[in-house]
Amino acid sequence: MLNSEAVTNLVLLILCYGYILLVILISGKIAVIARISRKSARKFLHVMIGNLPFIIPFFSYNSFPLNFPFLVAAPFILVTFLATPYSPSKRFYEKMQGLSGITEEGHQLGLVFYAVSYTLLALFFSAKPYVIAASVLPMAYGDASAALVGEKYGKRRFRVFAQKSLEGSAAMFLASYTSLAASLLFFSMLYSLSIVNVLLTALGVAIVAALAESLSPLGFDNLTVPLLGALTFLILSGGGV
Repeated sequence: MLNSEAVTNLVLLILCYGYILLVILISGKIAVIARISRKSARKFLHVMIGNLPFIIPFFSYNSFPLNFPFLVAAPFILVTFLATPYSPSKRFYEKMQGLSGITEEGHQLGLVFYAVSYTLLALFFSAKPYVIAASVLPMAYGDASAALVGEKYGKRRFRVFAQKSLEGSAAMFLASYTSLAASLLFFSMLYSLSIVNVLLTALGVAIVAALAESLSPLGFDNLTVPLLGALTFLILSGGGV
């Protein structure tokens, strides 16, 4: 018989799967329904999946061998890969036209990298979800803002490994800092986090995230932004508190 704690964790796991699948479904349809670009649909997916760290504190099974947040993230490495043109299953690829469409519109492995980053962070930091938030939210809100602002208002363009704009990088920094500072204030109500340190740490993470995004080509920002964000948070917070 499962105890009440196990049932609660299983219910949360199922709800997370349902949420992710719903977001994927909506993202695949929203370009047509709302008449927005596939790029905007992909950024919608990034943002909505980026909200999952707020659910992690409610999992009590968050360490080896029962790491439920890891179980939430890991299957979607395979799902996103099978929705790319590299999929060995053409039948699955065709059935996932909504997701594969927004994947192809961007860099073909971008969403796979996003899932890999999320999974690695969940594996090591599920007991400290604020570290995951510090890693994922700049990718979710910051990168989405950078892409949309840069595309519409980007006038001062530069190129290192990929073409970017100063306006997009500024939007990346501002959205990263705002979303991260707000999220860390939320986590400070659940964990022993100093508000002053949180706000200063968020500033450092936002700067690193904006630099990482501006220098990353071909969808690799889905790896560099979260992983460098986590490293920066750990360094500035003295090991993640």
